[in-house]
Amino acid sequence: MSLESKLQEVSDTKAAVKNTVAYDRLSKLFDEGTMVEFDSLVKSEGGLAEVVTAYGTVDGLPAYAFAQNGDVTGGAISKAQARKIKKVYDFAAKTGAPVIGIYDSQGARLKQGGAILAAYGDMLLWSSSLSGVVPQISVIAGTCVGTNALIASCADIVIAVKDVDFGIETNGSERKSEDVGESVHILTKNIDDALAKARTLVAMLPSNNLSVALNAEYSEPTVSGDELDAVSAAVGTETRVISYIIAGIVDEGSLVDFQTGHGRSVLTGLATVNGQTVGVVSTRSRYNSGKMDANGAAKAARFVRFCDAFSIPVITLVDTYGFETVRDAAKLMHAYAEATTVKMAIIIGAAYGPAFVALAGRAANADFTVAWPNAVIAPLAPETFTAIMYNDELKGVEDPVAKRAEIEDDYRNTLASPVAAASEGYIDDVIAPADTRSAVVAALDMLASKKVSRLPKKHSNIQL
Repeated sequence: MSLESKLQEVSDTKAAVKNTVAYDRLSKLFDEGTMVEFDSLVKSEGGLAEVVTAYGTVDGLPAYAFAQNGDVTGGAISKAQARKIKKVYDFAAKTGAPVIGIYDSQGARLKQGGAILAAYGDMLLWSSSLSGVVPQISVIAGTCVGTNALIASCADIVIAVKDVDFGIETNGSERKSEDVGESVHILTKNIDDALAKARTLVAMLPSNNLSVALNAEYSEPTVSGDELDAVSAAVGTETRVISYIIAGIVDEGSLVDFQTGHGRSVLTGLATVNGQTVGVVSTRSRYNSGKMDANGAAKAARFVRFCDAFSIPVITLVDTYGFETVRDAAKLMHAYAEATTVKMAIIIGAAYGPAFVALAGRAANADFTVAWPNAVIAPLAPETFTAIMYNDELKGVEDPVAKRAEIEDDYRNTLASPVAAASEGYIDDVIAPADTRSAVVAALDMLASKKVSRLPKKHSNIQL
């Protein structure tokens, strides 16, 4: 074969790849003109490989990505595909850059038999080995089922297009992406929105666990301090008040809310404060009779561990009566106590017993804890305290309901007040709601150089 013929074959193969949906998706993910494809000539059973792999920049930051190619045998997993994806992880490990995986596969090359099981195992190992080293984002663009779904779910953040098949079932029983709230962090209307979200997140995250996220341009919050003062009385009574409070603390429009329909007793998300990326956790007593449910506790625990892996400060808003079970409490307390990243707690409402200890107390290793004046910090809820301590006394009262309310109110304003907690050194300060953003900015600045050494160990044994 002549040189011209060989070059023409190379050109034809590359042109064929460029005409696929996978290539188009990667070109939209990366900054224009920065995408560099590798292994473009790799074949799978004589045809194009079922995945496109590339390097480029996202908002100026280096990143690696792969996109399963639904245009080639439905994106079926093969030995060739696994080898190409392995190279993505190898490069990411060597250079410390994020990995974005775009999933769209109907299954596997079944004729390759046991080699496919080995390929799946390798992909799972590579992803798990890099967990906590570089950020990993999965974009579920099309069908993603069985072991492929497990691998995609191992990423730090999972973005899914609405109505695509996503789940462990491979027998034809469909499970749509919107039904997998425990695995999907962000649900989008279409693939273009999903890729845009992935770009936003890459820009917010550090490139690896040894670097810091770059400060972004920002605008001041649209919710003013005076408005936070006004809304503080509604904590625990109105569904949207927490989102409103967060909007008064973080930079305008910066919050990326995770798993909005899952574990609704807790809100989690990434945002920026003065351009610095932070993790936001907020309990919401408006849901689940004031207590964190199992899904909410697990959602918060995983998010805190994710932030800690990449040294992203965690800002926690506390308004909860406690937990449903011991396991839920232990899981979340472990996540907070183990985390060495900057941790600030703001008690805006109720913080009773284990909830205070896990989220805002010294046992949770909180670096800085402040409270709003209307917060209630106590070992027991006022209702429980009154029932235990004044049960006999209330029996002989003419109007026990009114007397009970009087005792509870007195308890909130004395023993359970934030001023009492601050006077004992259990919290650092009591602040006006209007001063919350400035307090957060000051705490982040003060703790910017925080360093903590831990006892040597392989890993902790968190309650799961």
